[in-house]
Order: sequence, then structure tokens, then C-alpha cells
Amino acid sequence: MDANNGNEGRDSIEARARRRVGMKMGFYIHALVFTLVNAGLYAFNSAIGGPRWSHFPLWGWGLGLAIHGIVTLISLQGEGLRSRMLAQEIERLRRNDR
Repeated sequence: MDANNGNEGRDSIEARARRRVGMKMGFYIHALVFTLVNAGLYAFNSAIGGPRWSHFPLWGWGLGLAIHGIVTLISLQGEGLRSRMLAQEIERLRRNDR
């Protein structure tokens, strides 16, 4: 194994780690903005009185945030699933080629 292969493996791992951290940070930022904006809308709705409307954006955006969370979780967990499926398929093809 030459020095190049070792660096390529590290670069690949670093790229994967950066992508995973980016996905997590994207979700965390989304959740923070969701919380702050909806708290502000609730406070505004409470301050002006009248009928309650602040729950409508809360539910709509909450659904979007939940979908974002599910996609992030599946993407992070699915990486191992893809690797296992790839290994199984390679093994199956090798057995069939004999």
C-alpha cells in the first residue's frame, strides 16, 4: 500500500464525516429556527389577543421539521445499510461467477 492510498482513504472518510455533520447541523439549525420563530409567533398572537392562529404555522412547519428529521435519520442510518447490501450483492455475484 502506498502513501496515496492511505491519504485517499482518509479523504474519503473526512468527506463522509463532513457530509454527515452537515446533515446534522442542518437539522439542528432548522429545529432552532422553528423553535424561535414559533415562540415569537405565539408571543405575538398572545400580545394582540383575538382568536388563536399561531398553532397553524406550528403544525405545518412542525410537519416539515419532522420530515426533515426522518430523512436525516434514515440517511445517517442508511449508510450502513447500503454498505451491507453492497457487500451482500458482491458476494452473491462472486458465487454466481464460479
